[in-house]
Amino acid sequence: MSTAVSSQPTSNEALAPLPASQRVFGWHDHASLWFSLGVGLLVMQMGAYLMPAMGTQQALLAIVAGSVIGAGLLGWVAKLACDSGLASAGLMHAVYGRHFAGLPIVLNIVQLLGWGTFELVVMRDATVAIGRQSGAMAASGWPVAATLLWGGVVALLISGSMVQLVRRLIARVALPLVVLSLLWLTWQFLSMANAQGLQQIWQRQGEGGLGVLPALDLVIAMPISWLPLVADYARHGKRGASALRGTWLGYALANIWCYSLGVLVALTLPSQDLVTALLLAQGGLIALSLILIDEVDNAYGDAYSGAVSAHSLWPRLSVRTWGLLVAALSTVLALLLPMHSLEPFLLLLSSVFVPLFGVILGRLALGVDIPAALQRTASVHWVPVGLWLGGVALFHLLPKYLPGWGAALPTLAVCFVLARLTRPR
Repeated sequence: MSTAVSSQPTSNEALAPLPASQRVFGWHDHASLWFSLGVGLLVMQMGAYLMPAMGTQQALLAIVAGSVIGAGLLGWVAKLACDSGLASAGLMHAVYGRHFAGLPIVLNIVQLLGWGTFELVVMRDATVAIGRQSGAMAASGWPVAATLLWGGVVALLISGSMVQLVRRLIARVALPLVVLSLLWLTWQFLSMANAQGLQQIWQRQGEGGLGVLPALDLVIAMPISWLPLVADYARHGKRGASALRGTWLGYALANIWCYSLGVLVALTLPSQDLVTALLLAQGGLIALSLILIDEVDNAYGDAYSGAVSAHSLWPRLSVRTWGLLVAALSTVLALLLPMHSLEPFLLLLSSVFVPLFGVILGRLALGVDIPAALQRTASVHWVPVGLWLGGVALFHLLPKYLPGWGAALPTLAVCFVLARLTRPR
């Protein structure tokens, strides 16, 4: 095969199917990666956002349902990528056309820079909080030093092999440590809840203002934010079924656990600062330090996938070079930009990527030869483009006219069905 797309050279790794000889991930690798990526301080903070508007049982219902559905979407896209060997950019080219696909790819790069910046800010703030809890890092220059430190760590990791990072560092070292830290924090906060009256907390009613379906949007927002990234890793899998199961199981467990822990922390130790609340738990300093180390792979994931997307647009620079540039720019942004209002940012991303991938799934799932579709793609596929833009509008109109319905699931369903019905034979 001389070209991935008629106008693209073979040097464009993002738009060519990955050779079978380079696909080494089994279901355990997928599960380890996505459990690790699903764990994070940001996820716990999102869980805390469900309180006090929702009751405890309502919140857990939204967390479980949203995690299963959101992780299922990740797993489905992972299967498409594994079966085809294509990265996210390749899937977008196959559906939206080789010229128009540049728009969602650029939006993906922007959101990855935003997430990478968020991750560095979270790691910086947590590092300084841990240091000051230990009686150090009181000087004003430590936040800058911590930002540069973590940015340097991400750049160091991005210069190595992604496959080796997943199979050796994450699966064998980071995963066991982060599971132990989550177990310890869960035990500590369950003990606090028991001391305060576990039955009373379980029966607690919400103050109102957030129903189950709108809460699903908040829960699904986290896995949805990973949809543009999952194919960049899943294409390295041996079998599509293993990619589906491993990604689904790994991310669903992590998302349920971290969202629920965020709710538990908010109920037992209310605080405006989640990191401070975690530090107040017995052994919280050690547990938080382990979670902080695991947070590095989230920032790495943003940088690597941003590099793959950027490489698809400008293949003259290698994925590794793009990764170093993305890591450097995220570090600069973390030093300059104030990072607040996470919830609106997440929902804005969902409004773009829920319909985007609803259309991709409707067009490519269930029996489509995706590499062949990529080969014959046109400059612009107007029907999928129209469905995507209409889906973005629908996502924003639903809360206004049907506020109790939520936006993510109805938009996803409409885009998938219409994309499926209009798919060329």
